[in-house]
Amino acid sequence: MYGLHPALAALGNPERRIRQILATEDGEAALRERLNAPLPMQPHRTDRARLESLCGRDAVHQGIAVLADALPSLAIEDVTGRPGPLLLLDQVTDPRNVGAILRSAAAFGAAAVVVMERNAPDETGALAKAASGALEIVPLGAVVNLARTLDALKSLDFWVVGLDAGGGILDGTSFGQRRVALVLGAEGDGLRRLTREHCDEIAGLAMPGDMESLNVSNAAAVALYELIRRGKA
Repeated sequence: MYGLHPALAALGNPERRIRQILATEDGEAALRERLNAPLPMQPHRTDRARLESLCGRDAVHQGIAVLADALPSLAIEDVTGRPGPLLLLDQVTDPRNVGAILRSAAAFGAAAVVVMERNAPDETGALAKAASGALEIVPLGAVVNLARTLDALKSLDFWVVGLDAGGGILDGTSFGQRRVALVLGAEGDGLRRLTREHCDEIAGLAMPGDMESLNVSNAAAVALYELIRRGKA
């Protein structure tokens, strides 16, 4: 992972196993200034050209890269006890979208983000950069079968809402004290038919302007704001 915020969050997470820190002189100085603890190891000094070759020419690495093991993926039963709405992603594959959704989940107090074991991005530097530290805050779970997972959540008294066109308008006040599991579909295609059929309801966002849809990460942020602002998920 690369960039100051992802690196600081990873280095501050006791559950994250750090293998190596690569940094320019300025990058190391920024880490030492911002981290409220000693670095777990001496950074390996490098230059920006080396970091660009590792992270990608367009990566905003800020002179810092951290090689670390992926965090263990949590099972659905490990996250349902946490407060806040639960986000489930139906074949969302762009790591930048998943990272941005994690960032919104952290901002609005979501319990966790759940992806599918297949048709979901790996934990990459691009995902961690888009999450801006949220990868260390919000649990990221993975399930094999999304439809069965939705049925299991219903048995745990979650109200499953598919965010998609063809239903009503998402209204946080309508859920009262019910826990909400919000399901978001893939970029472009939206929710699959089987996923829709396993939701308690389908709801879209109120958009009085000229656009008919939002990017999935933007839609997640607006939907979470609606749930937190107007209702108790």
